[in-house]
Parts: sequence; structure tokens; C-alpha cells
Amino acid sequence: LQMAGYAGRTISHFPDFDANSDAETLYNAMKGFGSNKEAILDLITSRSNAQRQEIRSAYKSLYGKDLIDDLKYELTGKFERLIVSLMRPPAYHDAKEIKDAIKGTGTNEKCLIEVLASRTNQQIHGLVEAYKDAYGRDIEGDVIGDTSGHFKKMLIVLLQGTREEDDVVSEDLVVEDAQELYAAGEERWGTDEAKFIMILGNRSVTHLQLVFDEYEKIAEKSIEESIKSELSGDFERLMLAVVQCIRSVPMFFAKCLYKSMKGLGTDDNRLIRIMISRSEIDMLDIRECFRLRYEKSLHSMIQDDTSGEYKRTLLNLCGGDDDLAGEFFPEAAQIAYKMWEISAMTKITLRGTIFPAANFDPASDSQALRKAMKGFGTDEDAIINIVAQRSNAQRQEIRQAFKSLLGRNLMADLKSELSKNLCRLILGLMMTPAEFDAKMMKKAMEGAGTDEHALIEILVTRSNQQIHEMNAAYEEVYKKSLEDDIKSDTSGHFLRILVSLVQGAREEGPADMDRAREDAQVRIREDIALADACNDDSSEMEMKFMSILCTRSFPHLRRVFQEFVRCTNKDVELIIKKEMSGDVKNAMFAIGRHHTRFKIKPALLLCRPYKGNGGNVLMNRAVPQGLGTDDRALIRIMVSRSECDLFNIRKEFKESHEASLHEFIQVEAFVVSLVLPVFCHLQ
Repeated sequence: LQMAGYAGRTISHFPDFDANSDAETLYNAMKGFGSNKEAILDLITSRSNAQRQEIRSAYKSLYGKDLIDDLKYELTGKFERLIVSLMRPPAYHDAKEIKDAIKGTGTNEKCLIEVLASRTNQQIHGLVEAYKDAYGRDIEGDVIGDTSGHFKKMLIVLLQGTREEDDVVSEDLVVEDAQELYAAGEERWGTDEAKFIMILGNRSVTHLQLVFDEYEKIAEKSIEESIKSELSGDFERLMLAVVQCIRSVPMFFAKCLYKSMKGLGTDDNRLIRIMISRSEIDMLDIRECFRLRYEKSLHSMIQDDTSGEYKRTLLNLCGGDDDLAGEFFPEAAQIAYKMWEISAMTKITLRGTIFPAANFDPASDSQALRKAMKGFGTDEDAIINIVAQRSNAQRQEIRQAFKSLLGRNLMADLKSELSKNLCRLILGLMMTPAEFDAKMMKKAMEGAGTDEHALIEILVTRSNQQIHEMNAAYEEVYKKSLEDDIKSDTSGHFLRILVSLVQGAREEGPADMDRAREDAQVRIREDIALADACNDDSSEMEMKFMSILCTRSFPHLRRVFQEFVRCTNKDVELIIKKEMSGDVKNAMFAIGRHHTRFKIKPALLLCRPYKGNGGNVLMNRAVPQGLGTDDRALIRIMVSRSECDLFNIRKEFKESHEASLHEFIQVEAFVVSLVLPVFCHLQ
């Protein structure tokens, strides 16, 4: 996402620019009683910063007055702050932000972190000079006087603007730096903060991106996780911001913008600072990151959170609404195309959280489980510690040993001794994956209502082999085919989608680029094409989407969606949200998400609920905030993914929620939380 040049800007040079004419327009907008605010904001937000500086000079030459002083006099509140800030050169705007952050009794550490962690060497040098020119003071001295400790040291390193810029990377140095970071934190008692400061404050962006990958191999955790466990306070927040900016400056600002507007009240200073500073650099990139991460456009969030001329000015800086008709703006389409390219090339290492226990003895475990259930009361802790720390294959050996040694059915004994959610969870863990999936499908369809979310989740995320094994287990236990039950419990296009998926016949090969182009564009033949489907009637379109999304391999679908952007300038997910409805939309959206989205780990889908707006996260549905817990969904996800990719899901959950899955479960699911920290290593 950190692309060369300013391809991601939303504000650029105005053609046929005339500084004198613009100065006159602004003068007329402010003379007399009141002011024409719309004329002011429309003109200023349609000129580049360099052109605004020419307008300032022309205004002074023509009228002998300072334009900024007149704007301050005529305008008020947040709108005045925004317009006046737009009139300052970028370096002077940054200088004022830093000055405001450290003046007075308190310090705005968030501002210091955001500005200094995200600026290039050239921008830092400009900031230092502008600060000296504007305030007659040395910025470094002022920062030293207002901060302390390792936080201060890292700020001073960043203020030097000496980060290496060579894109040529030494593999040996990458490994050495990764090992030194590990030795400075995870491998020792206490933390060598100086080593973190030296490496993160000076190495090039390209080098550090490779260091972070190497670090994760060594430490078996991300650099962010280590920083959170080894550092604290403002220093921790600063180092995390540096890491985020190394990974992706646009994503860093997307997160900052979301935080500035979420919840009650708006952090207007932060919102103004970011919208101004990024409008001529990477606002389109930020918008795309924002929409991908929060599943709503930056434009719509600003529209909902602000008002009046202030809102109009911010929306002009934003540049457009990415939710409209699934359309990308031209530059954003290029970015999206590149992101799909990165997604197709990225190799994801999947990791579970449960592994085979060392020195495993099924006979000993069987005896221990029997002992835990004999007599008065049940030793639930003993049961948890055994069941949750064995792989599924080992649990099947325990089941067999329990019957061979004791002549008893372990599942029946557990069911009689445990209750409610703990019983469901332990029994789920003791089943084979195929038995568990078959039972979950049956539960989703029995009774008065149907749990469509569960049907979608299971059928979309299972491999062909897993689906075949589930079908066999279902027929063995319930004496009828899963397909027949689906047909009797669902209808319409949704039924067709589920029946297609339950065949377990998805192609499994790599992407075929020629075929991907055909799938993505209008074709003369009678075959099905996504681009063709966009202009078709709703019913026909759903059938066309179904054919491609339900049968093509996931690597192939990545390429199809990439080509779809190129030939239509549209986003597949937004088309699905706009043109489809109900369970069909939810199923299609889930397929589109699973294995295909940018930088999304497989089964991140499990963290996305299929709500009517295509919106929030299935783990949110399982672990909602304040609305009670969908225990069945939570148990289903944790059991089925614990040996596949729960480690990856855990990481994505924390990045999305800024709180760990462990913390959510502790608050929302007390009984389940007794087990999950043990068998998922969530701490």
C-alpha cells in the first residue's frame, strides 16, 4: 500500500489556476455582512496546498491583508479550524500540531505519536525547520522538556529524520536484527529497550518488513504481540505506531480515523489533522483500507458523525463515497487491483492452537477421566485439563481405551456428569471432526427455525474432503442424506447454493488466468460471467454468481475478483451487498470472503457475522458486546478451528477489536472461558 508518488491523493492541482482570480473570489465571499461559506470551502478544497500558498500571496498583494487573519475573523468553530489549517503549508501545519501538543500543562501524546511515527525523512526535516521558523525554538529541545524516559528517546530518534532509505536489503542483517529484537525482549528477563529503539527507529521500511516476518518465525508471535507484552505506556503506543506505519501507513491512518469518530463524541482535532495531512498523499489508499477493515466507507462515517460546512469540507477532502454502487474511483481501482495481486501471491502459514500431547498414554488418560467422574461430584478441572490438551486423534484413542479398559461409553459418561455449555463443549471436542460437523448441521436444521448462519459457515469453510466425511458421518448417524435434509429445510437460490456446496466438488487447482479473465468479463458465449451478471436481472445474476463462486477454486477466485476490478471498476463484495438480499447474499458474501480477501487469513470469515448489511464480525455474533453470547456458535468455531487456524483467527480478532479473543470470552462466556484458555492458549 505504500506506493511511490502521490497516486492516492484526493486533492491535486486545479487546472487553469489563477491565483488573483481566486483571491478576489475569497475576498468577495468575506466582504459585507456575513460570509459565503460554501464559496470559501468549495474553492479552498479544490486547490492544492501549493496553489493555496499562491492565493495567500496574491490576496496580500491585492488587498494588503493576511488571508488567514480574515478567515479566522469570518469563520468560527471547527469549520474555521479546518479551513485555516488547510491554508498552512504541510510542514507548518505539522509544526503547529506539535506545538499545540506540548504547550500548556498537559501533553497530547497521541498527536506526537501519530505525526512523528508516520512522516518521511523529508517531512521530518521540513517540520523541524518550520517549527524553528514559526516559533523561534528548537523542536527537539521542546520535546525533551515535555516528555521522559524511553518514550522521549524514541521521539528524539524519529526527529532526526535519518531512517535508512535504501531498498537493497541484506538477508543476513534481516536475520541478525530479528534475533537481536528477540534477544532484547522475549528471550531475557526484562527488556533491552535501547535495542528496540535503535532498530525500529533507523532501519529502512523494506528491511523492517522482512525483519518482522523473520521475527515471527523465531518468536512464534508477531512483533506487535511482543511489544505489547514487553513495553508499556506511551512508549508501547509509540512503538506499535511505528510498526503499523512500517507495515502500512494508509492502514495506520484508517485505524486512526476510525478511532477519531467511533463511540460518543468525535476527536475533531485528530480528524482534521489526518484529513488535511493525507489528502494530497494517500487518502484514496486510506479510504480503501478503511472500507476493507470496517466494512463501511470513510465518506459515510464522516457523513454520519459531522455536520454543516465542516462536514462538507471534510467530505470534499475525502473525495467520494466508496460504497456507492460498488464503484472504485480510478486510482482506488488501481490500488484494489494491486491488493488482489498481493493477496494472490501471499503465502499464509496456518496454525492451530492444539497439538498432540507429548508422552501420550490413552490408558492413563482413560483412568484419570473415570476417576474424575466417580463418586460424589465431578472434577471438571481434571476433565478439562485432559480433553483440552490432547489432539483430536488422541481423544479418539482415549474413547477407544475407555471402552476397552472399563467397558463404558466415555461420551455417555461425560454427558451424564457435565451440564449445559461445558457439556456441549467437551462432547464436541471428543467427537471426530466429521461427527461434530454432522451434528452441527443437524442442530442448525432441527426444530421450528433454521440457523442459516451455521449452515453457511460450515459448508463454506470446509474442504472437499471434510464435506465428504461430514456427509458420510451424517448418513451413518441420522440414516438419511444431508442433502435431502437441506432440501427439505431451505428453498430457492439459497437451497441451490447449499446443495452445490454440499457436493464437495469445488475445483482445487491453482488459478487459470485465461479462465479467470473469462469468468470476470462479459463473453459472447453462453457461459457464465461475473461482469455480465452485474447488468442482469437479480434472479439471473444470483444464478451466475452461484455457478462461479460455488465451483471455482479459491486461488482461482482471487484472480477472478482481481480481473473483475480491472474490467468493471467495481468491487465484487459491494455488488453482492447491493444487488442481493437475505440468505443468498450472506452465503455469497461468505464465499467471497473465505480464502480470498486481501491479507485475510483463511477462516477470518469465522470472525464475521452474516448480517443483513453484509457487515460485522461471525465471532461478533458468537461473542457480541452486551447482547448475550451465541454459545453454540462460539463452541462450534472454537472446536472446529482449534487444530486448523485458530492462531490466525486469534491474531485477526485482536487486530480488528483491539482486544484479545481471550478477553472477550472471559467477559461474555464464563463457563466456556474455563476451558478455552487451556486448550486455545489464548493468554
